[in-house]
Parts: sequence; structure tokens; C-alpha cells
Amino acid sequence: MTRALGYPRLISVENFRSPNFPLVSEVLIWLVKRYEPQNDIPIDVETEQDRVFFIKAVAQFMATKAHIKLNTKRLYQADGYAVKELLKITSVLYNAMKTKSIESTHLGDDETVPYKFDLGSKIADLKIARQLASEITSKGASLYDLLGKEAELRELRTAAIARPLEINETEKVLRTSIKEVLEQVQKMKDFISNSASDEANLESKIDKRKQELERTQKRLQTLQTVRPAFMDEYEKIEEELQKQYEVYIEKYRNLFYLEHLLEEHHRNEQLRFEEAEDTLRQMQSKLREEEDRLQKTGNSNEDTDSEIQEDDGSDEMEDDDKRPIKPRVGRGVMMQGREGRIVGTMHGGESEVREKKYETITTINKQKHLHNNDSLICDFIKKNNTNYIQLRYNCHFS
Repeated sequence: MTRALGYPRLISVENFRSPNFPLVSEVLIWLVKRYEPQNDIPIDVETEQDRVFFIKAVAQFMATKAHIKLNTKRLYQADGYAVKELLKITSVLYNAMKTKSIESTHLGDDETVPYKFDLGSKIADLKIARQLASEITSKGASLYDLLGKEAELRELRTAAIARPLEINETEKVLRTSIKEVLEQVQKMKDFISNSASDEANLESKIDKRKQELERTQKRLQTLQTVRPAFMDEYEKIEEELQKQYEVYIEKYRNLFYLEHLLEEHHRNEQLRFEEAEDTLRQMQSKLREEEDRLQKTGNSNEDTDSEIQEDDGSDEMEDDDKRPIKPRVGRGVMMQGREGRIVGTMHGGESEVREKKYETITTINKQKHLHNNDSLICDFIKKNNTNYIQLRYNCHFS
């Protein structure tokens, strides 16, 4: 380090195997001059007093200027321990030189880069400066007010200083202050005595609680060791309860399953009922269509019968024409405001008889057809077990 700092000669550890105070003094003087060239330290180290004074001066200088604490005894020994003290100063100087060289290299690199001013790091200092400025103004204002009152206070101060000291008043004040202090001391003593009594009471309570705790612990141990009389019965009841619970679970499961089956059965019955209603509606519609068809066929038969009757009537008319006509005079009947007579014969027509026969035949056919339809419906009901359905037609079982 000394070579890097520019010391003119080489220094080895072998030079300090034995005490070498001249070399230590020379190095100290060079380091002090290196740290502050304008400093004046006594160089005379011939006598013992001069050496002591020199060591103290160097230690004081380094403590005040560089904040480096040196051990004067080790420096005065001028051996290997003194080298450690010298290294404290040389390390500071070497680090300073090293940082300076690093900064110079950084400056050389940053010559091309424009200078950047970082204001963020100065915000805290700016706040402190503002606070100090406000404090300075407030303190200055208060100082100005106090200086304005100085003229009045000066007279009062001089009068108080010039007034002679009265021994009686001072003695009285001292006695009152002593009395107050004694009262405070007595209060503190009372408080201490009370605290001692409170402490004794608390200790007695703690002892009682400890005894109660021991008794309860012993009782707990005895209760844990002794088996209760009702424990056997309790275990039996617990086993029975477990069995009953298993039975209950099984029954509940079965009940749930049966309810599920019942719901499915009701659902199927409802579906069957709806299907039966649909089939009945279809059959009723078919029956209505059949009735309509039969009515149409009946009307066509009536037309054919009427034609046959007309043919028979024409034949009869021919026979009647062949017969001699016997006119008969009937009673005259008044017809809506005019007089007239109805002339006719007593021979009844055969057409009425034929119409009655046709009507009886058609009614018999309808009844047969309805009876056949009713028998079909009843067979369907028997097959599908739908006895509870209200039917439109009455079933006639033979």
C-alpha cells in the first residue's frame, strides 16, 4: 500500500521484528503530510518526552481530522503491533486513491454522455429545507416579539437583582418544599407497605389455588382409575342402539325402495289409463263415423223405397182409372177467408204401410249394429282391466 501511495522506500515486516521507533515516526510523519500537507507536527523524537508528545499529537490529529482511533501504546512499542495501527491510516488513504481513480475512469467514459440531473434524490433534502425555512421564520418572529419586550423586562430584571435577599422568606419557602418532599416520601412508604401487604395476600391466594389444583388433580386421577357402576349398562345400551340403528337404516332403505316402486306403478297405471282413453276416443270416433255412414245408407234405402212406392202407386192409379168413379160430396170447410170443398175417396194407400215396415227394419239394423259395437267395447274393457272408466254406452253382456 505504501508503494502505491508513493512512499520513497520499501518497507518490510522484518524491519519491525525488533522495536524500530525512528521508522515508525518517519512513516507517521509521511502519512500525516500525505493526509494534510499544511499540518505542523513536532518532528523531534530524541527524548522520551518528545516521543510521547509526538505519538499523542499524531493520534489526536487522526482522531479529529480522519476519525481514526489509534492505540498510542502499540505505536510507542514500534513493533508488529504498531504495523496494524499504521495500516488503519494507509488503508483509508489507499481506498480514497482507489475511488478517485475509479471516478476518473468513469468521467472519462461519460464525457460523450450528456449530463443528467436526478431530481428524485433531492426531494427529501428539499422538504427538509422547506421545514427549516418555516422554522427559521417562526423563530425569528418570536425573537422579534421578545426583543420588543426587552425594554420592560430589563427594568424588572434589574429591580429583582437589586432587591436584597430576605432570609425569612427563603427559609419559609425551603421549609414548605421540605414538608412537601417529606409528604411525598411518606406516601411512597405507605404505597410500598400496601404493596407488600397486597403481595402477601396474593401469595396466600396463589397457595390456596395451588392446593385446590392439587386436590382436583388427585380427584381426577382417582375418577379416571375407578370404573363407574353404570358403565356396563351404558355399553349394552350402546350396542343395542347400534343394532336398532342398523335395523332402522335397513327399514328406511326398504321403505324408500318400495315408495319408488309404488311411484313407478302409479306412473305405469297412469300411462295405461291414458292409452285406454285414447283408444276409447278412437273407437268412439269410429262409431260416430259408422253411424254417419249407416244414416247415409239408410237415406239411400229410403229413396229406393220411395221409388218403388211410386211405381206401385202408378199401377194402382191405373186400376183406379179402370174402376168407375163415384163422386161423393163432403162437407164444406172454410179455408182462410175463402169458401171451398174437399172432395176425396175412402180408399187408404199402401205406401204408408210400406214406410212403417221400412222404419222398423232400419231400427232393428241400428240396434243390432249398436249391440255389436257395445260388445266390442266391453271385450276391450275386460282385456285392459278398465272397469273404473265411465263409458258412454251401456254394456249388455249375454
